Amino acid sequence: MKNITKYILPVLLFIAGSVTAQQTPAPEQDRAISIVGATAHIGNGEVIENSVIIFQNGKLTTVTDVNSTNRQYPGMVIDAKSKHVYPGFIAPNSTLGLVEIDAVVQSDDEDELGELLPHVRSLIAYNAESQVVESMRPNGVLVGQITPRGGRISGTSSIVQFDAWNWEDAVLKEDDGLHINWPNSVRRGRWWLGEDPGIKPNDDYSKDLQELTSFFQNAKAYLAGPQEKANLPFQAMKDVFNGKKRVYIHANSEKEIIDMLAFVKSQDLEKVVLVGGYDAFKIADQIKTANIPVLVGRVHETPQLEDQDYDLPYKLAYLLNEEGILVGLETSGGMERMNSRNLPFYAGTVTGYGVNKEEALKMITSNTAKILGIDNSLGTLEAGKDATLFISDGDALDMRTNKISKAFIQGREISLESHQTELAKRYTDKYGQQEKK
Repeated sequence: MKNITKYILPVLLFIAGSVTAQQTPAPEQDRAISIVGATAHIGNGEVIENSVIIFQNGKLTTVTDVNSTNRQYPGMVIDAKSKHVYPGFIAPNSTLGLVEIDAVVQSDDEDELGELLPHVRSLIAYNAESQVVESMRPNGVLVGQITPRGGRISGTSSIVQFDAWNWEDAVLKEDDGLHINWPNSVRRGRWWLGEDPGIKPNDDYSKDLQELTSFFQNAKAYLAGPQEKANLPFQAMKDVFNGKKRVYIHANSEKEIIDMLAFVKSQDLEKVVLVGGYDAFKIADQIKTANIPVLVGRVHETPQLEDQDYDLPYKLAYLLNEEGILVGLETSGGMERMNSRNLPFYAGTVTGYGVNKEEALKMITSNTAKILGIDNSLGTLEAGKDATLFISDGDALDMRTNKISKAFIQGREISLESHQTELAKRYTDKYGQQEKK
């Protein structure tokens, strides 16, 4: 009985905490919508001060200056004078929807057992009704890349929009890329074994790298053969080798990135993205020559080593952008699911360290869309693309003024309510009544 209680209690706590599920997804757009008078931040560096934006059937049809057209505004007209319109922000390399409560193992699907798991698909574990997911939308984060964790090869990510009944409704790009966690070239001493706790070379680095290389070679040999016996991990590598699937390699130190570049060349990989890239500025010329974009790790961090610039995490995006590298921002790390909502403010931070504001905006919209291969439908406010956008009272990269009044995903006006906004209203009402007394 005690064993049963041990498993039932966490489940009951999880269910109790999930009574207020995500807001009901919005219905399909049934009429044209015209947003008039706002400052439109296109997402490609362009700004239209007095804009008209029209969309219907989920697609943008007109994005122009009010004075350049005399046409009548169709459908519902939204007066957005003195406000700002932005394309929906995109959160790459995120575990949103894969973990709800860290302490409840039944709600944690971010990491599978094993080391080499290219056949693991994060999408089927995505919880579209996550309370954490719905809390992204009030800050303008409307799209995310749902990424598995753990192992040498974690599995395959997918790209979803954040207003759906289930993963089938949410998916925008299925199985977009494979994620590899590059071996660590250094490690900290294991003090509990009597070792010096400082940083030292990882004696297993060469062995780990050879294991990864052997897996790629064996997968190629298998796919070139008769494949008489099914091998799911090897079969999952097919789209990696033919260039249909991107390869996201998570690496940070200079040596690891140099070895990664050599590996990419030796394996003839076509679509590669460096994730993290903490030391990437040291070899920016090599990364640029290899035409590899970088998803820069979380901006709001302290330096990893004592002898590094105190502001290195803040200015890394600027350093890489100045070298002509395609840069996007990601939010992985401790409490990363919660941190994803702060994505626009990370972009705001880099504007204080050399990056132009519209260039910083690109790092969470059009640049990220290009890196993920979804720029044909997302990332900018342009005719023909999805009407995934929002209206803010002020600068969306500033936490003081990012106050969103309306948001749309594929033309559907979505709810901006969340568990947090419900609690805010509840206690505002409570203490407001007390003040009246």
